[in-house]
Amino acid sequence: MEYRSPGVYVEEVRSAVQAIAGVGTSTAGFIGVVPDTIEIPRPNPNYDPTQAISPQNVPDETTPFAVTVKVGEVKLCTNFSDFKRFFGDFSNNTGQNLLAHAVYGFFNNGGTSCYVVRVVTESDITVDFLEKTFEPIDDIAIVAAPGILNDAVRSAVVTHCAQTTQDRFAILDSHEVVEAEGQTTSENMQSFPDLNKFNPSITPNLLPQNSDYAAFYFPWIEVFDPVTRIRQPNGNGRKYVPPSGHIAGIYARVDSTRGVHKAPANEPIFGALGLKYNLSRSQQDRLNPQGVNCIRDINGNIRVWGARTVGGDRNGEFRYINVRRFLIFLRESIDEGTQFAVMEPNDPALWAKITRNVTAFLMTVWRSGALFGATPNEAFYVRCDETTNTREDRELGRVVTEIGVAVVRPAEFVIFRLSQTTPVS
Repeated sequence: MEYRSPGVYVEEVRSAVQAIAGVGTSTAGFIGVVPDTIEIPRPNPNYDPTQAISPQNVPDETTPFAVTVKVGEVKLCTNFSDFKRFFGDFSNNTGQNLLAHAVYGFFNNGGTSCYVVRVVTESDITVDFLEKTFEPIDDIAIVAAPGILNDAVRSAVVTHCAQTTQDRFAILDSHEVVEAEGQTTSENMQSFPDLNKFNPSITPNLLPQNSDYAAFYFPWIEVFDPVTRIRQPNGNGRKYVPPSGHIAGIYARVDSTRGVHKAPANEPIFGALGLKYNLSRSQQDRLNPQGVNCIRDINGNIRVWGARTVGGDRNGEFRYINVRRFLIFLRESIDEGTQFAVMEPNDPALWAKITRNVTAFLMTVWRSGALFGATPNEAFYVRCDETTNTREDRELGRVVTEIGVAVVRPAEFVIFRLSQTTPVS
């Protein structure tokens, strides 16, 4: 630009830093068992509530709903109405009903978008199936199969997250009933679950395989169910459902309000009215080290009271959910934000550019409170120079960047030291 007369001139100057944007972390992928046709109950207008329920006097009538979504076809849902259009409203079918409650709980607890795929039988859910359906959708960051407790399915979901994609996190449900052999439901099962079934040294047990790419929640939560209300009009209309859909919504809520670095714990579960088992602190003391995240009634509020990956203490530095999910976020964000380096000359100019961009991104992350340290030097470092890019690396066409971060971990144990002053005699 030529300056020909006095005045103020405005120029656009390209920044030397190419901004790295953080990837999304809250989009969920749900898998459920849904048949081709389901039965949706409706109130029977001819039902007489003053008479006993009988084959001639039933409180409900059913309407068939043909599910037109093909098996293995993935549908994006941005609200529960989308789910109902594709997979039907709450129905008499157990698998579809649990999936519907999971998706409803996801949106009710802060989720904004999810992908849903159906199968006809649990055995259809394999590593190959997930690779064909979910793997091509880069947005998915959380995976759950609500209420499906098959060990092979759990293994497939965890393998998909930890090995196939390495950029997703699985939420696993416990069994609904966890009781001692021979014990019956008449013995107030809410107070006495058999915690030995979560002891890894006892086989068989109900624990899923250890993985720092998955979290396991216990117990099931009690919610309002329209189907139960219609079919049992004299009851309270409640049923127990697996919590994974609601938990996925909490992940999304915490990611939005606090950030993915915040542990998704000490959070209320919206829509939860009760618990299958009311756990005490001493009972949780036995479960927490194993990576069993307890859901507890805390002062009348149903809250998530654990933030550990499956395996707990055995996972070392990755025993916390937020640590694993935060590092996935960093890795994916930096990977996508440095794609400009592909096919560029592998020289000091490129190394300096990568260092500038990654440093600027981590500086923003540190300022958000996600990294531990009073100064940037204490919180992270970025190294991309001759020490990380040897001659062998350059000849192989690789540019290597070494990044170290100090991750903030949750304060699980808050300790107060109290002292009292006594009169001097």
